Amino acid sequence: MEWKPDWGLRARMAITMLLLGLLYVVFIAALSLTDLGMGGIVVVMGLFMLGQFFFSDKLALRSMGAREVDRQEYPELHATVERLCQQADLPKPTVAVSDMDVPNAFAAGRSQKSATVCVTRGLLRSLDDEELEGVLAHELAHVKNRDVMVMTIASFLSTLAFMVVRFGFLFGGGRQRQGGGQVLVAIGVSFAVWILSFVLIRTLSRYREYAADRGAAAITGNPSALASALMTIDGSMDRVPQEDLRETAEMNAFFVIPIRSGFIGKLFSTHPSTENRVDRLRELEREIETQ
Repeated sequence: MEWKPDWGLRARMAITMLLLGLLYVVFIAALSLTDLGMGGIVVVMGLFMLGQFFFSDKLALRSMGAREVDRQEYPELHATVERLCQQADLPKPTVAVSDMDVPNAFAAGRSQKSATVCVTRGLLRSLDDEELEGVLAHELAHVKNRDVMVMTIASFLSTLAFMVVRFGFLFGGGRQRQGGGQVLVAIGVSFAVWILSFVLIRTLSRYREYAADRGAAAITGNPSALASALMTIDGSMDRVPQEDLRETAEMNAFFVIPIRSGFIGKLFSTHPSTENRVDRLRELEREIETQ
């Protein structure tokens, strides 16, 4: 299979960023009601965005207890990543491994040249060579599509709006009765912005997983290997300690398989169901066989 630009994904990323840009305007207008003032708001948001843009990959690795590994430690893993990068026409990313038992993987970084691909020890223990190759190709497809950077930027507004809702009392409304009402308005608008950005991010995230699955099939020419890996990972989640699941839940949008909890968790999942993804991969397999 040849790699083809996913125009559906590109259009969705552009629309998501446009709508989030409009939400930024509303969000800044709401924060202008607080004691920070417009200058303080611009400084705080600017510093926060720069920090997330340049250090999001390092923060993601730290939250997963992951570290960069060299070729001597994991020669086969490095060799597989190198081979897939050649097939995908990508620069080799930083390779990292997390000590967690959760069988999962994710990609992080602001560009193709500064990307990081991380796998957990649980994943390395759970999958065979072909399945691991499919998962790594899926993560490299995210890098190739540049949707990791878009998700990083998109999550900025959602994170900041949630912080305002959670810590709204810090913005000075409690000191003056007159200012208290304004701060309540700002918190209310921030809550609405958080919900809307939450929905936009999850809508984009679900589509980008399908796009990365198709990309992995294009890179490896073996959709069934990724389908098998997805079923193996999904089946292994029930055996993972709840402690580990809670620790990694905040990384759901970047994982190859999300961590779900009950009906609400599935409803607001950042990923489509494993069954739907496997069905689409099997369709791709049939297409390859008929070519």
